[in-house]
Amino acid sequence: MQNAAEIIKNSGIAFGTSGARGLVVDFTPQVCAAFTLAFLGSNSNFKRVAIAIDNRPSSPDMAIACIAAAKTLGINVDYYGVIPTPALANTSMADGIPSIMITGSHIPFDRNGLKFYRPDGEITKADELAILNSSIYVPALTLAPLPAILNKAKEAYIQRYLRLFPNNLLAGKKIAIYEHSSAGRDLFPTIFEGLGAEVISLGRSDSFVAIDTEAVSESDVEQAKKWQKEYQLDAIFSTDGDSDRPLLGDDNGEYLRGDILGLLAAQYMNIEALAVPINCNSAIDSCGIFERVARTRIGSPYVIESFDILNQDFKSIAGFEANGGFLVGSDIIINGQPLSALPTRDAVLPVLAVLAMAGNNPISSLLASLPSSFTASDRLQNFAKAKSAAILEQAENEPSVFLLQVGLSELNVTSIDKTDGLRMTLDNGQVIHLRPSGNAPELRCYAEANTQVAAQALVKQILSTLNV
Repeated sequence: MQNAAEIIKNSGIAFGTSGARGLVVDFTPQVCAAFTLAFLGSNSNFKRVAIAIDNRPSSPDMAIACIAAAKTLGINVDYYGVIPTPALANTSMADGIPSIMITGSHIPFDRNGLKFYRPDGEITKADELAILNSSIYVPALTLAPLPAILNKAKEAYIQRYLRLFPNNLLAGKKIAIYEHSSAGRDLFPTIFEGLGAEVISLGRSDSFVAIDTEAVSESDVEQAKKWQKEYQLDAIFSTDGDSDRPLLGDDNGEYLRGDILGLLAAQYMNIEALAVPINCNSAIDSCGIFERVARTRIGSPYVIESFDILNQDFKSIAGFEANGGFLVGSDIIINGQPLSALPTRDAVLPVLAVLAMAGNNPISSLLASLPSSFTASDRLQNFAKAKSAAILEQAENEPSVFLLQVGLSELNVTSIDKTDGLRMTLDNGQVIHLRPSGNAPELRCYAEANTQVAAQALVKQILSTLNV
């Protein structure tokens, strides 16, 4: 028998900003068991673990292996089937037990991943190191069919929001749910209809669809506009694969950027202090709404780490990422109703908050009050990590050469931020932020400008010149 650390090291699976991810072919039963035992070995005083999956074709088999591994430790499993990641976390935290979500989020279907939660929330980077260095031995597994699905987590997640908002919140609203293969597609109508909306379900897919809320495809953008015109919608709601990152289309069929959605949601919830990653829009700082904005590395674990510091001085704490995932860092009160902390990405809360904020007005009207700072992002896929590293090194050491290469020789770099990747502020006020993926051969580019068209054009220009 090998120990977990040896198996994981040889698996090709690595931790990124949101769990362990890799190719499906590398997530063998032994590898899934190694991760499960390494995680549960540090929570050995627990007799139960909660497990759920997304709609990827590989997720059920991975769940079978994780469940078999837990049973070798004498740990019982609460299996919740296909539900959103925040629904799993919400219930496992309430039950005071660890949990494992089998999901690759937005990455292609030939990849998958594992997200781990302690009884108090997402694991930290220190926990990740402990898993990678675990000496626990991995025995032979007895694989069995998946157990019966429990509905507890699904129902608790639905009630979390039906209790928080009045049942006529969305009365008179026509809202489309772009279902594709999202983990929450079967419960979202219950929430929106329970709050009074007329719901139209669209785009359901029997095959997995990789929706990236930070880089929405042009086809999805055009489809949203067509749906809006065809059905005269007040909003379009969708998520990524495991339903922890939101997409909200407004009354024009335009999808809001995730960080702008988060900003508006936090304003509605009267949040005092925010933790947001470095790639989020600078309007969050310049709007003057929040008493404190802490900037972090990209990834929910870093946002969560900042909550401990912010909670020392502020009563209402939250965070969000550029992908729109909203994290509640403290117990808060919304419209006189209590909402418990949920320090993991959630897609439903920020969307309901923005719809509540808009009231009888169109969602698009909320954007007029914000500073004129617009962001865009996209990525180069199948882009070697070594090539990405070389580009960042040149951009830092020879910024003028880099700007010449990308067709911006008339500009100068005024400042560089290396919190995560390389974020360059130019003398015309625009921002270019390059960041290689932590767990996939991808190079992502974020840009900021004074118009959405300019930001999108800048991203396109940068990536097209680098992809040679």
